[in-house]
Amino acid sequence: MADKDGLKVAKDYHVDTAFANQGSFHVKGANNLDWGMKKHLSNIFDPVSGNTVMFAFDHGYFMGSTAGLERLDLVIPKLQEQVDVFMGTRGALRTCVSPAFKKGIALRVTSGSSMLNDDLSHEVVAVDIEDAIRMNADCIAVQTFIGADGQLSSIDNLSKCINAGMRYSIPTLGVVAVGKQMERTPRFFKLATRIVAEMGASLVKTYYCDDFEEIVAACPVPIVVAGGKKLPEPEALEMAYRSMQGGARGLDMGRNIFQSEHPVEMAKAIRMIVHHGATDKEAYEFYLDATKSGK
Repeated sequence: MADKDGLKVAKDYHVDTAFANQGSFHVKGANNLDWGMKKHLSNIFDPVSGNTVMFAFDHGYFMGSTAGLERLDLVIPKLQEQVDVFMGTRGALRTCVSPAFKKGIALRVTSGSSMLNDDLSHEVVAVDIEDAIRMNADCIAVQTFIGADGQLSSIDNLSKCINAGMRYSIPTLGVVAVGKQMERTPRFFKLATRIVAEMGASLVKTYYCDDFEEIVAACPVPIVVAGGKKLPEPEALEMAYRSMQGGARGLDMGRNIFQSEHPVEMAKAIRMIVHHGATDKEAYEFYLDATKSGK
């Protein structure tokens, strides 16, 4: 085991140098994977832009009914044309997403305590790989608590899911959790994203922070940025733009879409940033025009 004493602080991230093992495949770190894994990743990341718009509505697995997601059966159909990937629980996906939906599916496979419990870091693998196969999931999403009380069991969940996914060519999405006691600093996110990637996750979902370019450079798989709490639309779009400029390969805005007064228009504005290189100001101008004209 490496001795942590005497280790130098990492600093040579070469943020202006492209990932060295890209090859001909458009997803970072996936050049050496098999055909099945690449096929699933191509359902997640657009082959032209290399990016993705993910929409998570899995909040109910620990929060119950959430503002904006009271009626999944009404919210989801409105957004399906604007997103590339739906991320949800098997119960929500089976009941509220049409089987005719042709885009990516990220299946939440871990579960744990509810909001009634102060510590959410103790989760279990609640969905087996056979059900993920039956649902034709393009990736399995595992909540990962680095630095929390439940870190060991969390990493055990992650490794078990990665091992199962590798057997059947299903990528694993490592979702970096940030609890009440966890620091939200570049140092933490560099640690957490790197651990998740080195365990074998094919993509990582985390939060935007300072020095984001270094976090992206140090992570050998693509990073999708989570939107986090609801922000005013201009602030959410600014964060989206900064994330993509910092090297993120996608956005999962969640509450910044479904809690927006105009969720469809907000999703379209985010799509402009992710796939068409729009600035946050251009996207917000579109959002304002669209909400006024009903486009």
